[in-house]
Order: sequence, then structure tokens, then C-alpha cells
Amino acid sequence: MAPAARSARPTVRMNTERPPTPQKMILLGRLLGAFGVRGQIKIESWTEPRDAIFRYQPWTLRDARGGERALTGVRGKASGKHLVATLPDVEDRETVEALHGTEIHVPRSALPPPQPGEFYWVDLEGLRVVNSDGTDFGTVSHLFSTGANDVLVARGDRERLIPFVEPDFVRSVDFEAGVVTVDWDPEF
Repeated sequence: MAPAARSARPTVRMNTERPPTPQKMILLGRLLGAFGVRGQIKIESWTEPRDAIFRYQPWTLRDARGGERALTGVRGKASGKHLVATLPDVEDRETVEALHGTEIHVPRSALPPPQPGEFYWVDLEGLRVVNSDGTDFGTVSHLFSTGANDVLVARGDRERLIPFVEPDFVRSVDFEAGVVTVDWDPEF
């Protein structure tokens, strides 16, 4: 869960239930460039498993300038470390090359509901972060994975990177109160 795209990966956590934000758009991957000459494109997917990205449609393709285009009916398969996809109405290499770097977003409502005790990283964004003594660290900006563990980024008076390790550093997540409680020194 979490680039933010890992945000699509469910993370096992505490007894937390939160209704999804239906209009929030989730970044799941990006278009990398042409694969062959018949209009196929390589895709980098941050879903787990990575080919699950094809289940979450419609896609909203967002280019570097913020232009958006809705897309349904994308088909694809794994090919090496990437996915290879066929986009509807795209049949030539030049059109595909023009899409290089385009991000793939889906509405939060397109993702399956998390299992009990799980949530998506994106569901944490915007929650207030406080330590066990009540010191306010600001709000959750995003999360990312280091490989060893996930890291919560809290932005307030300054930015704090807090290992998302339960119960060592993250004590609780309370969606109803909108608060993540951490065991973290305010000076660190």
C-alpha cells in the first residue's frame, strides 16, 4: 500500500472499519511505453498481485499536464517484470509512445472492500497523527515501503517519517476519531 500506488495494497492492521471515499482517485500504475509495433503498451502496476490492475476499471489516464481520459476494456497479461496491455482503439506504436509516463488512476470505490482488520494506505491519508502523550504531529500525507517496513509520513510543523510497525511505533488507528496514535518522540 503505498509510491502511493502501493496505496492499493491492503495492509493488515487493527480493528478498523472505515467507509471508502467513493470519489477519491487512487494511483495504481503507469504506462511505460510501446511493446512491439501493434499498439501494445508496457504497464508498471503497483497492485498485488500486479495483474489485478486489470480488474479495477474504468481507468482514468492522467498525463503530466493533468489532462485526463477515461478508459474501459483494457486487457493485458504479465510479461517479464512488467505487464503488457492492449488499450481499446489504440493500434499503432506512435499513439502508444505518446502515452509514455501517463498515470493510471481508478476511483477508490473500484477497489474491493478491505477485509475486517485491514485497510488501504489511502484510507489513512488525512488522518491526524498524535503521539501517546497527545502531541500533534499533523496529518498523514502518505505512506511508502522501504522493503523492510512501511513508513508513515506525517506533515505538520515539520515532516516526520514514522515506521509503520505495530504495536512498536503505531499504537492504534481510529477512523471514527480520525486519529493515528504513535509511540514517537516529538523531537525525532
